[in-house]
Amino acid sequence: MPPAPLRTRQSRRDAALGRFAARRYGLRGTWSLHRHALGADLLRAPLNVMLAPVALLMQLMAWVLGRLGAARAGAWLRSRRVFLRSDVSRQIEDDLGALITQLQAEGLGPDAAPAQIETALRRHAETRNAVAEITTSLIVLGMGLALFHRATPGMISLAGPMAQMRAHGAAVRDFALGDTLGRAWYWAFPVEISPLAIVATGLALAVVGSLITTFAGLIADPVQLWTGIHRRRLSRLMAGLDRGTDSTAPEPEHLMARAGDLADTLSIIWRSWRG
Repeated sequence: MPPAPLRTRQSRRDAALGRFAARRYGLRGTWSLHRHALGADLLRAPLNVMLAPVALLMQLMAWVLGRLGAARAGAWLRSRRVFLRSDVSRQIEDDLGALITQLQAEGLGPDAAPAQIETALRRHAETRNAVAEITTSLIVLGMGLALFHRATPGMISLAGPMAQMRAHGAAVRDFALGDTLGRAWYWAFPVEISPLAIVATGLALAVVGSLITTFAGLIADPVQLWTGIHRRRLSRLMAGLDRGTDSTAPEPEHLMARAGDLADTLSIIWRSWRG
């Protein structure tokens, strides 16, 4: 079908993208989407969280190669799939791919190569995953402020206070003279916790955090829909395919997600240095 006039084409495409975002990322849509996570995705989630820094490093290296003139090497590196493909991501890519096919049939879609479309769909799904990580970091930060009155931007900084709380609770329960005197005693003489207990707590929290990330889209998707972020992200995807170019720079959502990890690590170093 021949392309529609430019103004009509753009407005019709924008309307289609808005309808897709509302259907896929609204309350009912995201609930239906996350049903696909009840399975192997629960096993993939911890591995994908661990692979996230590797994926960002590869994107940064691809961007540097592109700036140095090694465009083909950068494009090859950027096209590598680092994450284990989750069922949720697969569903998003399939749905968005079907939308692009429909738009192309109506003369509204981008005239891009299948490989380029596939890469764009993958990056879109990965960006959504990065937002889920940011949502998890905000939840952890809120838990730290509520429970311990301190900033805990990630699971690493939450592990110490959580291990301390668990050890304190166990010691009070086991105190020979009862809970009341036990709380007074351990307020004056805090329980010492071993590094092994902190590591074990950190590992347990990492697993819990990865599971929270898997379902964080139940919160993040509607918020991004209501604020227009999902629609604008889809519009940028289509604009990039129209130009026939693929941005070499990492998406800002990936940088924000890793900034949380960096803040988490720096907070641990700072507290250790202060003793």
